[in-house]
Amino acid sequence: MDDKNNLAEGSIYRKIIFFALPILVGQVFQQLYNTFDSLIVGRFLGDQALAAVSSSGSLIFMMVGFFQGVALGAGVIIAKEYGAKNYKSMKLAIHTDVAFGLAAGLLLTILGVTFTPAILQWMHTPADVLPQSIAYFRFYFCGSVFSVMYNIFVGILQAVGDSRHPLYYLIISSIINVVLDLLLVGVFRFGVEAAALATVIAQGISAILCMIQLLHAGGEHRIVLRDVGFHLDSLKSIIRFGLPSGVQNSVIALANIVVQSNINTFGQYAMAGCGAYFKLEGFAFLPVTCFAQGLSTFVGQNLGARKYERVKKGVRFGILCSVSLTELIGILFWLFAPTLISLFTDSPEVIAYGVRQARVESLFYCMLALAHCVAGVMRGAGKASVPMVIMLSFWCVLRVTYITVALHFYPRIEVVFSAYPLTWTTSCVAFLLYYFKADWIHHFERMQKT
Repeated sequence: MDDKNNLAEGSIYRKIIFFALPILVGQVFQQLYNTFDSLIVGRFLGDQALAAVSSSGSLIFMMVGFFQGVALGAGVIIAKEYGAKNYKSMKLAIHTDVAFGLAAGLLLTILGVTFTPAILQWMHTPADVLPQSIAYFRFYFCGSVFSVMYNIFVGILQAVGDSRHPLYYLIISSIINVVLDLLLVGVFRFGVEAAALATVIAQGISAILCMIQLLHAGGEHRIVLRDVGFHLDSLKSIIRFGLPSGVQNSVIALANIVVQSNINTFGQYAMAGCGAYFKLEGFAFLPVTCFAQGLSTFVGQNLGARKYERVKKGVRFGILCSVSLTELIGILFWLFAPTLISLFTDSPEVIAYGVRQARVESLFYCMLALAHCVAGVMRGAGKASVPMVIMLSFWCVLRVTYITVALHFYPRIEVVFSAYPLTWTTSCVAFLLYYFKADWIHHFERMQKT
């Protein structure tokens, strides 16, 4: 076992930071190229094209999120087997994970291309925006296999403690994406399809680079092409651990599509302004994502190695870092929202919508961070059903119910915006009640003694 990738040995704080830092930097580059995607489209193709591209997040995540969630289950299994040095079981899980990703990517391509028009119409996408939205999404989903396989490969690498190589490949693909956006959209003005094509090419390159790394890896996690296939026991474990996260991702994304459909009813300026906000909000997710993923891997490896006190210390440190950094970003966003939103457009109406959303939501980012980190800890412990139930209850049922009822009595877009801090905060209360009362770490300690 490579000691530098082994999170069950050495300084807890150093291991978490040095594992999470490459994920953080990688997420910065990923968010930058996502933001540049919209920024270039808005500047060169106008507010209508920006509205078409900016409404993409919820729909894409609904289609991709299920398979990403199942892949998280594979990551938990791989991390635990790696920590316990059960390399035979780990290899079976890795090769089953790859086979699952290939099948999922092909299925997602078919579903995305086929059902995009119907879903966009169901989302109340304005008629003047609809043709460009359909073109963008269809081009994007043609490359679904690259998106799914990239997440599969990154999950394998991170499960064995390697967060550096995904960073290198993400930087390369981010630069390629921005260059292609500038060339295809900025210079040749090919339209929103070109922005989607640039993203697909960039994702394909990053997936291929990750695959090459795994094919030539020196450790026990190396992929052997002839071994790729569905090993029944491993597939059952992956589905058992990953299905709750997959269902959670898809249903929450479906709820956010309902939210987006309500935003769409306020017109293309609201779509463009809120779309710009969501691109910038992605930067607040950076410490959320990196520490949530880091804690899942840290908890998985250390539970596999039966180091329970180490788990407790690492969890406290990771949550504190994530919450503090995320809230700092939220404060900065609240202060500089007008300047940041104006990077996408000169339209006062678009800027106004983006600023209004930022001023309602950004100071509550600490709640978002806390919820995701505790959810990451639970997944690393193999308890993926806990965050699934809590997030579906609050981020789906409560969010949609609140918006539906409140808009009826107070039909202003601030009602939609306020649904996010409301559901983030209430879910945190539920997470903390479970975290402090469930005594889940001692459950593993008792299992070891019996």
